[in-house]
Amino acid sequence: MSTSNPPAGGSVREIFDTMSYGPAPEGDAVVRAWLAGHGSAFGHYIGGAFTSPTAGESVSVHDPATGARLARVAQGSAHDVAAAVAAARAALPGWQALDDHARARWLYAMARGIQKHARHFAVLESIDNGKPIRETRDIDIPLVARHFSYHAGWAQLLSAEFPGQHAYGVVGQVIPWNFPLLMLAWKVAPALAAGNTVVLKPAEYTPLTALRFAELVHEIGLPPGVFNLVTGDGRTGAAIVEHPDVDKIAFTGSTEVGRAIRVATAGSGKGLSLELGGKSPFIVFEDADLDSVVEGVVDAIWFNQGQVCCAGSRLLVQEGVSDQLIGKLRDRMERLRIGSPLDKAIDMGAIVSPVQLERIRQLCALGIEEGATCWQPSWAMPADGSFHPPTLFTDVAPSATIAQVEIFGPVLVSMTFRTPEEAVALANNTPFGLAASVWSENINLALDIAPKLKCGVVWINSTNLFDAAAGFGGYRESGFGREGGREGLGEYLKPVRAHEPAPSPVAPAPVHPAGQGHELDHEDRTSAALPAIDRTPKLFIGGKQVRSDSGYSRPIQGAAGRVVGEVGDGNRKDLRNAVEAAHAGAGWSKLSGHQRSQILFYIAENLSARATEFAERIAAMTGAAPPEAVSEVEASISRLFTYGAWADKHDGAIHDVPLRGVALAMHEPIGVVGVACPDPYPLLGLVSLVAPLLATGNRVIAVPSERFPLSATDFYSVLETSDVPAGAVNIVTGSRDPLAIVLAQHDDVDAVWYVGSQAGAAAVERASAANLKRTWTEWDGREWLDPRCGEGREFLRRSVHVKNIWIPYGE
Repeated sequence: MSTSNPPAGGSVREIFDTMSYGPAPEGDAVVRAWLAGHGSAFGHYIGGAFTSPTAGESVSVHDPATGARLARVAQGSAHDVAAAVAAARAALPGWQALDDHARARWLYAMARGIQKHARHFAVLESIDNGKPIRETRDIDIPLVARHFSYHAGWAQLLSAEFPGQHAYGVVGQVIPWNFPLLMLAWKVAPALAAGNTVVLKPAEYTPLTALRFAELVHEIGLPPGVFNLVTGDGRTGAAIVEHPDVDKIAFTGSTEVGRAIRVATAGSGKGLSLELGGKSPFIVFEDADLDSVVEGVVDAIWFNQGQVCCAGSRLLVQEGVSDQLIGKLRDRMERLRIGSPLDKAIDMGAIVSPVQLERIRQLCALGIEEGATCWQPSWAMPADGSFHPPTLFTDVAPSATIAQVEIFGPVLVSMTFRTPEEAVALANNTPFGLAASVWSENINLALDIAPKLKCGVVWINSTNLFDAAAGFGGYRESGFGREGGREGLGEYLKPVRAHEPAPSPVAPAPVHPAGQGHELDHEDRTSAALPAIDRTPKLFIGGKQVRSDSGYSRPIQGAAGRVVGEVGDGNRKDLRNAVEAAHAGAGWSKLSGHQRSQILFYIAENLSARATEFAERIAAMTGAAPPEAVSEVEASISRLFTYGAWADKHDGAIHDVPLRGVALAMHEPIGVVGVACPDPYPLLGLVSLVAPLLATGNRVIAVPSERFPLSATDFYSVLETSDVPAGAVNIVTGSRDPLAIVLAQHDDVDAVWYVGSQAGAAAVERASAANLKRTWTEWDGREWLDPRCGEGREFLRRSVHVKNIWIPYGE
């Protein structure tokens, strides 16, 4: 047998043992030539044309790996934003006049354009953002094309699958720097598919692939004004948010900025979706395959240098395997490679900017100062550019800053747990709720843990899986709304009202002379041989009638000006008690859909038995004609039947994602929801808002009609006889707007629905920004009697979170 010389540098076995890699640079000549062809200077893209790159202020864009300047882009002013919004508004009628197939063709053309220029986009993204070319080439750009192709399909099916809904109009979108082109696709594709026009602002650090995309849509001939791009810093984003002719804002970025946007848009009527920060747990049980776990951790926290909102930055390990796993992790970290993003043989690239690098360093120093143990690999990093080594913290307290604050860098903090219950408690011990990863060979355990995690995405024995078909988004301070999937497209649509709102008129409350407003008239006083037995309705909290903490009652005057009853005047402490009762009533959320359905039917049955009484009460309070009052009661009974029917039918879905497994989209109740009800239709308005929340497993604190609350206080006597568990429904009467604001401010209230005045809606939305709870506010009225306006999927969609659980299977 002949022998040959061993390869240079040692034998084949030695090469495989050492696994040493030489440089494998990706060519960037084409992209550099493209930049030079533009003079490394870019203007905005407005109304189908690029503006002059030399006009006005500019922003410099740098290569994170070297610090060298790549280009200058225009700093968008309020005037530039106004021009872009005007162009989008002008293009809107023509874009919406196209049929579904025509819009689908445009989106498909974008997908094909991305595919044809895939390598150009990948290289440009790497040098602009600092992430490895392997990630942009193999993950980001294919997913961008996938999103446009997927949403071309939704554009084709829009009228058939979303009847009765239409686009918001002009959508303002602000995206971050960690996935510049992919975030563009996540937002632009569904917005255009739904029939909106777009004004988009990329991040000031990473605008180049968005500018190349603007060139692409120009090349394919997209109608002018359908897509507009304005570059710049935070001032440009603020101008988009504040522009009065923008109908919806979609933002991905920091929680702090998201909170400011919530305040800025309060009361404007603009749609809003926020995808914000995270501090995602990576939970490892003792039966997990630890070698797979190690590779999962690499993907969870060192992918894109940890600059991922859903990065698995908190490693929670069961005590019995903690030391073993930490040892394996350190060994793997020693073998990670860091260097030029265009080197195909590296694992980690550069941090996006010196500012971000300094923030990471400061938080690491704080972690050491607070007592945690820091470990980093022994190898040296590149001398130039913004690089940070993979970092592991152990001995971390759950309350430590590095365990609570989003670092947004390649920093992993590790903690231990003993039981599954403790794992869930640690996982949920942050204000965020974006994603989580669960590792166990026991699928029963993993699927038991997943629904208990307060987050929008759960990966089982996997991490950082994304697809256009599966929605992505969070709970709590990670924002609200979803991107991707059917639920993501729904964020860019709103219902078409069947006709102009026509709520029943509510006459102003009559004014009585001082000292006389609470008295019955003279005839009533003199004709009664004995005083009436007082029946002042109380509040309804925790399944019981309780007196208001205030000690005051509110007189309720009927249409003729007579006092027809009194109710308790609820206050902040009453709401606090109601919130505690609602949390204690969490068992309602654990009932099956069938059980909730039966109780809703039972409520309807008991209301029907007292229909005449309720109709008379409505007529006495509101002055409605008897047939109108009867119609309101019958509509309320029908509405309870509607949601009794939906309770066991509002199912989730199995998303068809490119995975050897499934992505389960599970509908979860929001939790504790505050509801402020309208004055028109005092019974039907209450039932229409409370019933869908009950059907989907939420617990409710309702503030009924301020003018006409007696229908609600009568209604809780129906609840008492209908097997409704304590705490599932709580009713606090009083002044609607002050009580609604308290609910919006309460950290243990998960969402607020408000129907009232525009000023009240604005106050509720501003108050909700503290913990970024979901709100649904209206002030223009509905025809609640009409089922097309007063019930249906719109209410059900707003009653749930969609949690996507990724479940791989197979050997």
